[in-house]
Order: sequence, then C-alpha cells, then structure tokens
Amino acid sequence: MPDGLTEVQKNLLDSWLGEFSTVHDHSWPLQDTTVLHIRTSTGEDFIVKASVTSHHIRREITAHARGFTGLYGRVPVLVHASTEAKLLVTEFLPGSLVEGTTAEGAPETYRQAGALLGRIHKPAGVSRDYATALAIKTQSAVDRAQGLVPEDWRVRLAAELEALNPGPVQLATTHGDYQPRNWLQEDGTIKVIDFGRADARPWVHDLVRLTHQQFVERPDLEDAFYAGLGMKVEAPDEDIWRLENLNQAISTVVWGHQIGDAAFERSGVGMVERVLSGL
Repeated sequence: MPDGLTEVQKNLLDSWLGEFSTVHDHSWPLQDTTVLHIRTSTGEDFIVKASVTSHHIRREITAHARGFTGLYGRVPVLVHASTEAKLLVTEFLPGSLVEGTTAEGAPETYRQAGALLGRIHKPAGVSRDYATALAIKTQSAVDRAQGLVPEDWRVRLAAELEALNPGPVQLATTHGDYQPRNWLQEDGTIKVIDFGRADARPWVHDLVRLTHQQFVERPDLEDAFYAGLGMKVEAPDEDIWRLENLNQAISTVVWGHQIGDAAFERSGVGMVERVLSGL
C-alpha cells in the first residue's frame, strides 16, 4: 500500500482502478495531502489525491462538480471521488510545471493564464457577509502576528481594516492558488491544475499572489495577464481588493511562522510591506 493512503482509501482505489503502480510521489506533507501520479495495469495514467484531515479534497471535488465547461484538456478531469474517504482521482494532465522555467517569465504564458482564469470564474451569487467574515479573520491574523512584524505595521493594518467598507460582494468560482506552481505547459499551451483551494470568493482573490510575486517589476507580465482576462480591478472592487491583499499578506506571515517555513513567512512580510506602502 502506498505511503499516505489509509486502508479504506487503498480499497476504494483498488475497486475503481484495479492494480496500479506509483510513477511519482508529489505529496505535500505539510498539508497532510498525498498526491500520486499512478499507472494502472492497462497503462492508463491518473493523479490520486488523498488526505485524512485536509479540507482541500472536499473543495477540489466540489470545484469539479460545478464543472469546467469548454476547458477539456486545460484542466484535469475528475473520474472518481469520495468526500467521505477524502479521496479523488483525476485523469493525468500531461505537461511540465511552469514555475522555475523560462515560461514563467514569458508574457504569452500570462496571456493564456488570464484567459483561462476568466473561463474558470463563473458567477456564484452575492454575499452580504463575506467581507465582514474576512475582515474578522484578518484582524485575528493581525493579532497573532505580534512579534512577527513591526508593531506599527500591526497598528496600521488594524486601522486599514477599520476603514474598509466593501459591503455586499459578487462571488465567483475562484481557483484559490492561481500562480505558476499550479500551471502546466505543453508545447506552448498553458493548463491549470490543483483546485484544492477552490471556493466561492470575489474574483480579485485570484490576483493577489501574482501581484506580489510575478508582477513585481514585470509590468509586461501583468499587462499580458489582464489582456487575457479581459478585465482589471476598478473602482467598485477597490475595497474588497484591498481587503483580500491585507488578508493574504498577514495570513502568509502567520501561517509561514506556524508551519516553520521561514521563506514563506518572509514572503508574507514582503507582501505586508507592499500593501502598506500603497499597493
């Protein structure tokens, strides 16, 4: 039995796929998620994701249940799933990760990624309490960041939160972690993987990581992405955009510290600094 799979999960996989072998282990130990590229006895390749505690499996199953109309070959296809067993199987999507390759610095990558995101986003209703709940979570993270960022930053973050008033927000079916580590390339075609953080949120949620990473000092990549997406952050979205940035910035600091990932924590500190300097 592959490491990371429970007896129940292994039995389900056997009933779904028959005999199989592991081609590559892509697991995320820090998130209690087993990710395996497997091959069946008939030569078919699949990706298996399993967990005991992570809510990411449920989110990914839900995202696939909503459907990805017109995106066959650009996102994985779900073939088996059990929310109860925290287990899912998708068809293997060929390609190599964009992160760390020359494609990560190519405008065409971002034009395609922007266009794909626009097709992934679908209206998911209006929420009157999303912004309030996110502000509460953000303030909690600010409180827990004591000693992790300068004290005057925490004071300014709290003041920013108090000043924001996004009101009701339009939700969309967001990816949740939209960046090159979740993009594949194959012969110049960009694909999207890993919907474990997918949820109904404001569409701008999916822009935050890119803004603080790949778009820093690369306006050409930002312009290409927004050209593909076909829209940009404008006045009606400014407060919720600011709130999403505040939340993801300080939460990155706290989460990175909590799991002992110093590099991730430092990236969060940089995010906070950029937000407070007027991003």
